Amino acid sequence: MDAKKTALVLLNMGGPDSIEAVEPFLYNLFADRDLIQLPLGAVLQKPFARVISHFRAKIVRENYQRIGGKSPLLHWTALQAEKSAARLGDNWHPYVAMRYWKPRADETLLRMREDGIEQAVVLSMYPHYTGATTGSSVKDFKQAQAQVFPELKSTYIESWHDWPPYLDALAQCVTEGLEQVPEAIGKPLVLFSTHALPQKFIDRGDPYQRHVEQTVAGVMQRIGDLEFEIGYQSRSGPVKWMEPDTLDVIARAGKEKKPLLVVPVAFVSDHIETLEEVDVEFRAHAKEHGVPWFERVPALNARDSFIDAVAQLVRERAKF
Repeated sequence: MDAKKTALVLLNMGGPDSIEAVEPFLYNLFADRDLIQLPLGAVLQKPFARVISHFRAKIVRENYQRIGGKSPLLHWTALQAEKSAARLGDNWHPYVAMRYWKPRADETLLRMREDGIEQAVVLSMYPHYTGATTGSSVKDFKQAQAQVFPELKSTYIESWHDWPPYLDALAQCVTEGLEQVPEAIGKPLVLFSTHALPQKFIDRGDPYQRHVEQTVAGVMQRIGDLEFEIGYQSRSGPVKWMEPDTLDVIARAGKEKKPLLVVPVAFVSDHIETLEEVDVEFRAHAKEHGVPWFERVPALNARDSFIDAVAQLVRERAKF
């Protein structure tokens, strides 16, 4: 494998790179039927997506304004790709393909073809598999490859929730968070928060919840005997969602006067759901409900232990 010019392609959802990009980004997101199945069927998905994205854009723009006016997800994903490829060797070349914003899969594949890439390892940056995220991103990349670069030989890594070096890196983040807890506070409740899915995804056999629970179990084995819970965030719309809601867990912790250390377990990079939803909205919710102490663990981002974990994963799982 090392003798050929090989691409390491990291797949992620993407995020708006400016305030002006928020509405078209939301349209791309709501138009994806693998992620959100809007009512009245596939034919009306895109018209509904256009209406919903228009009306949601105002509040979402305000959220992005609070974190600097754009998403940092491309920055972190590109850095993860660059550093991981450097660990893998001189014949490895880093690329990023985003599902809902630039660079899209077809743009990335065109660059790869022009760069003379001979084969590619395509890695989903969602450790926990669901058809709504990894499934949609992989399908999108395969469709683009068939049109833009059909001769490319690709191999895919679609879930790695129980990869030991990843669990080690995540446990390191939690340990760093625990070191910030004042002695007078005592042991906090460790709240692992992850993006919710509609319950129907789980009922149809999607392994996402099981994968999250296995990741949490692996981290807890590494950090010791602490009370913990799992919550599901970012719920919206009139459907039945996975439970419990992270907001409900926070409110209960306030009622019981428990300090909280939040671990955004399904997110490998800082983005809107850590920097705004957790750091701003959840913190305010915790204060409102009387939580005596509230902090979030550092994100994985481009820390060395996580980059090592990604490089080792690629070495272990890549099959041509």
